[in-house]
Amino acid sequence: METYTIKDIARELGISTSTVSRALRGSYEINAETKRRVMECAERLNYRPNPIALSLKGSASRAIGVILPQIANYFFSQAINGIEAIAYNRGYHVIIFQSQESYEREVANVQQAMSRKVDGLLMSLSSETADVEHLQEVLDRNVPLVLFDRVSSELNVTKVVADNFGGAFAATEHLLQEGRRRIAHLTIQPWLSITQERLAGYRAALEKHGVEFDENLVRYGTFGPDEVGPMIDELMRLDTPPDAFFTASDRLAVGCLQALRQRHLHIPEDVSLIGFTNLNVADLLNPALSTVVQPAQEIGQLAAERLIDQIERKHRALPIETVRIPTELIVRSSTRTEVVNQ
Repeated sequence: METYTIKDIARELGISTSTVSRALRGSYEINAETKRRVMECAERLNYRPNPIALSLKGSASRAIGVILPQIANYFFSQAINGIEAIAYNRGYHVIIFQSQESYEREVANVQQAMSRKVDGLLMSLSSETADVEHLQEVLDRNVPLVLFDRVSSELNVTKVVADNFGGAFAATEHLLQEGRRRIAHLTIQPWLSITQERLAGYRAALEKHGVEFDENLVRYGTFGPDEVGPMIDELMRLDTPPDAFFTASDRLAVGCLQALRQRHLHIPEDVSLIGFTNLNVADLLNPALSTVVQPAQEIGQLAAERLIDQIERKHRALPIETVRIPTELIVRSSTRTEVVNQ
């Protein structure tokens, strides 16, 4: 395959190589029409920047570090696809670290990324992370940092997240509209941003429909493979047991489905089940699982764009903000009581 350079793009468009270079970097000095023409030509020629050559021009490593809980989590694997697509097109390498939901390992990941002199960090916090002092130290060293999905309000950085409140509200309201009133919410550690936002959406939907919030129906935990079953047993032994379950993650959704079936609880005849999940096989489960889908790839893309913007434009970068991207409620047979009753 023939390799094209900035000179080829410049020759094709009849402009200078410096204009092409600035347009590819998203420079404010280049007007929108020229940027569009340059990007279209680069795509047509399959132009790709050479990160090694770029790094030799200055002190930048042309590498960004990505620290996340687990690649095996389908949400994060989709987010990585989005991050790498943007980084590759902008001439950056991506170095991926997994915290495996461990605070100690996350701190070590940050130290390792700093030792490799990455130009910036993209991070989603581990489920154990309540103290973010190690990330404040990154900012104190003037290393750009963008958080995505699991974020901290204690850090003055750009954050890219799903609309967790809206997604949880929609899921809970759907269950209420299906006639459910005792909705159990299985979620992860209470100090995480996604936990707080989803719990708030759940509570707001209950309040809107005049259903009293019962803290006995909310369960927090790491929910390993042997933890979900006993939790369901405990909930089903309540004087008024749940008639629906709303789970806050991929692993919880599948674990809950398996545990309910093992206990011979029929879905949705006995209990309904809906999950915050990006599982690509949700429609193949039995029954097909109703889900709140997060735009994981879009979150990854936008987080990478904002980080690279900070790296390259520094003081001219877009202002620090929290960007919320809408979720999508997909209703399937695990909550469709009217299908069962027909």
